[in-house]
Amino acid sequence: MSFSKIEKIKNPIANSTTQLFIKREDLLHPFVSGNKFRKLKYNLQEAKHQNKSTIVTFGGAYSNHIAATAAACKERGLKSVGVIRGEELGQDFEKTLAGNPTLQFASKCGMTFKFITRNQYREKENEYFLDSLQEEFPDSFIVPEGGTNQLAIKGCEEILTKEDNQFDVICCAVGTGGTIAGIINSSQKHQKILGFPALKGDFLTKEIDKFAKKKNYQLIIDYHFGGYAKVDTALVEFMNTFTTENNIPLDPIYTGKMMFGVFDLLKKEQFTNKKVLLIHTGGLQGIEGMNQKLAKKNLPLIKL
Repeated sequence: MSFSKIEKIKNPIANSTTQLFIKREDLLHPFVSGNKFRKLKYNLQEAKHQNKSTIVTFGGAYSNHIAATAAACKERGLKSVGVIRGEELGQDFEKTLAGNPTLQFASKCGMTFKFITRNQYREKENEYFLDSLQEEFPDSFIVPEGGTNQLAIKGCEEILTKEDNQFDVICCAVGTGGTIAGIINSSQKHQKILGFPALKGDFLTKEIDKFAKKKNYQLIIDYHFGGYAKVDTALVEFMNTFTTENNIPLDPIYTGKMMFGVFDLLKKEQFTNKKVLLIHTGGLQGIEGMNQKLAKKNLPLIKL
């Protein structure tokens, strides 16, 4: 059994009455960390129960989910197939691997890849497309993009424990909505759940409501930095300062943006007299790939 731990965070506001803590879900596993550990737990159990030999799942070229699924499958003796957005990435596979630490890691874990066009990728939830994958990989168990399904929610409901009942506000980053739905379901009546989407727009409410059993949440949509996987110098410098002061690394896609948002809201006195718990959802494997992109633009690099 793996465990996360809670650490106190240095409050940047002098004389603030807000107490900040972080739940280190990134420590759950060296390669299957954070919410990916939670989301995959029951999906892989179900695949084994159905005697499936292969996990098929979806993601972009730098996907935390792809890397985590590959590592988890290797550990459990399952084959894995990543259906990757971007047909051009498969045209010179060796070159793609050489320049992409995420796919390189997944490949070393034994994952094979099916590269598809962006138009095809948009069909990933359609029944006919899933049926075609099932035909192509007949002994497979298909896990959705980001791992979000009912089994994933069950895993994410285990993020909060009785120890966390002491907190007034729970904050987490939001990708596909599965993690926050699980947190909402296991939260207490007195707790407010704040989600910080990594994507533009407020369409996620509908996705969250598919799985969430309560309405004690709010999405804070102002800290996506231009959209998924987009960062700027201000975010990188904030993350590096935070890491130096707290000795806790942050990822640039999810937890870093959430933390930036929480600190900005602190300045606006949003959490007065509150005890706030922030969920670190892992994703640190993506820093290497992001630093490659930042280096090409001569921007500051993220510290680990």
